Amino acid sequence: MTRPPATERLFTPSFIALGVAELCYFTAGGVAIFGLPLYVTGPVGGDEAAAGLAFGAFALSALVLRPVAGRLADRYGRRPLLLAGALLAAASLALIGVADDFAVIVALRLLAGVAEAAFFVAGFAALADLAPPARLGEALSYNSLGLYLGVALGPPLGEVLVRTSGFGLAWAGAAALAVAAAGLALLVGETRAGGPSDDGERHLIHRPALPITLGFLASLVAMGGFLAFASLYAVRVGVANASLVLLVYGGVVVVCRLAFARVPDRLPPLALGAAALGTIALGLVLAASWPSPAGLLLGAVVTAVGVSFSTPAFFSAIFATASPSQRGVASGTASAAIDLGLGIGPILLGLVADPFGIRWALAVGAAVALAGAVWTLLLRRRSTVAASPATPATPAE
Repeated sequence: MTRPPATERLFTPSFIALGVAELCYFTAGGVAIFGLPLYVTGPVGGDEAAAGLAFGAFALSALVLRPVAGRLADRYGRRPLLLAGALLAAASLALIGVADDFAVIVALRLLAGVAEAAFFVAGFAALADLAPPARLGEALSYNSLGLYLGVALGPPLGEVLVRTSGFGLAWAGAAALAVAAAGLALLVGETRAGGPSDDGERHLIHRPALPITLGFLASLVAMGGFLAFASLYAVRVGVANASLVLLVYGGVVVVCRLAFARVPDRLPPLALGAAALGTIALGLVLAASWPSPAGLLLGAVVTAVGVSFSTPAFFSAIFATASPSQRGVASGTASAAIDLGLGIGPILLGLVADPFGIRWALAVGAAVALAGAVWTLLLRRRSTVAASPATPATPAE
């Protein structure tokens, strides 16, 4: 049954069920964030470049399929893609636990990319359906807690499971969480109002969002590289518990999203996005230039503060360019940046880390974030100049 359009009430049962489903899904992903680099460089016998490739391989399939998933979400609804994505993720995680060949692991990560495309795109489209328009930034802040709580809780959970009974138990636990996400998706129901898009939209890419998406991409390249090598770098600089850095990172994002949930609705999204990118760059510079437990933890905190505002800012700007019937396509376009960032980031920084070390890789990530900040400020300036005195600025400004 199709649910009625969202009212001014934000915390509906469907909104809560969606958030908890995403918490389960991304906690499973958090287990992989911790375990995959160590699994590849340990039992599988690969090097740092192999770890980066395995970590980011899912982005190759996800990048291709996110725009398709967005179109399917607009045409057939959000719930089928939520269910399919969660179940495919469960299969990928479970099978990694019995794989010891690097090529097989890469293939399973490509399957994880299919899952990511379906679940993530449908999740953001459902969120835009459920949120009151005036509270979209706030809804994005709260909804993204599932992602960052998963990043915060998944690595320590993975570490406990690995220490308890090895990597097999960690992958099995992650798969169980993905199955739970599929069950919760049933409680969300179908959020798309009405039938398929009838406005003639046939594109897989939401073109008005592309310039904004480039700024978002820069934040994700930097963040993806940091996440891929945080546990390895923590071991190198002497952090006693390798998962602590990711726990602190995820915890700071969660606190900021709760404490400042309404900020994205009160500030121009592009200005906020540029400031977030500059903060991410500063955090990575701190981690790279101060190779110690204190320096890495401080860098993780500052990076997390920037990340906490980047996603709500850029998604608010992107959804401001889309009509309700285009939300799936807009979500697919925006989230394709996530595939590129979380795919290119680890691979690019892995290629730098292998010959030069992780410190230089983090410095490259900081440069990418700084370039993104400059680009986003230029977009902000252009949109401000384009707005005439008699015409109010659009929400993306």
